[in-house]
Amino acid sequence: MTAATLPTVQGKLTPNAPLAPLVWFKSGGAAEWLFEPKDLADLQGFLRDLDPAVPVMALGLGSNLIVRDGGVPGVVVRLGKAFAKVSRCADLTLDCGAGASGILVSSTARDNGIAGLEFLRSIPGTVGGFVRMNGGAYGGEVKDVLVDCDVVLRDGSLRTLPVEALHYTYRHSELPEGAIVVGARFKGRPGEPAAIQAEMDRISASREASQPLRSKTGGSTFKNPDGHKAWQLVDEAGCRGLTLGGAQVSEKHTNFLLNTGNATSAEIEALGEEVRRRVKDKSGVELQWEIQRVGTCARAPDDKRVGNK
Repeated sequence: MTAATLPTVQGKLTPNAPLAPLVWFKSGGAAEWLFEPKDLADLQGFLRDLDPAVPVMALGLGSNLIVRDGGVPGVVVRLGKAFAKVSRCADLTLDCGAGASGILVSSTARDNGIAGLEFLRSIPGTVGGFVRMNGGAYGGEVKDVLVDCDVVLRDGSLRTLPVEALHYTYRHSELPEGAIVVGARFKGRPGEPAAIQAEMDRISASREASQPLRSKTGGSTFKNPDGHKAWQLVDEAGCRGLTLGGAQVSEKHTNFLLNTGNATSAEIEALGEEVRRRVKDKSGVELQWEIQRVGTCARAPDDKRVGNK
């Protein structure tokens, strides 16, 4: 796929674009093409005119993502500042661009006296990722506050989907295949800015105390199975501090994987699979990945390097 075969854009199209700097793990290969649209019309026109056979993937903050070492074929779409605005649009409701961070959404809610969105402060990602994954933490989930969302479909058309159309379950939605979230409306409840800020501070302090926030990580690795906490199952299986090459299970929070230096994505993913195997052997519970894994593999890591630190 060459530049000549791609639609003309107003934004930025970069061939063979390294993705490691754009994801929290700081590992993985390149995007065949990285597209940063100027605005909504630019995105719509590009998708409308792009060969339907070319795969397209949206990338937010890259906080819940393993990009495999072989890179990502097709086009990776990264929404920039044009999609990062948040404003009040109705009583207790915020209109949020898909590129806006959880911190910006919750802070804007506070400034407008809107409670119930504080939990978004704790999710390291953007609105687009929250909506796709039914992001949640500290007792809140997107399904509880989402009114509707705007998506651009693979053919370039724009649709607004009510929350009911997404059929949310735990960390899962039924967004149309290939759809890119470009905006969403969140509705909270009346609240006092000081009380909202206090709750945000409590959440922030709790995260700081319990999670390895200053490490190269991908956030929560596995979904919590029914009746269980993933971190506890991992800990009981003896995986705290487990290493494979440059990848390690966090000693601070065992549902986090770390890149301790120059780990490959293959090492990080293989360590996760080793954790899943040990948990299954110990408890009979089969952990499911919460982190998204995309792209193609470059090589298989040497499993003999698995060990406890």
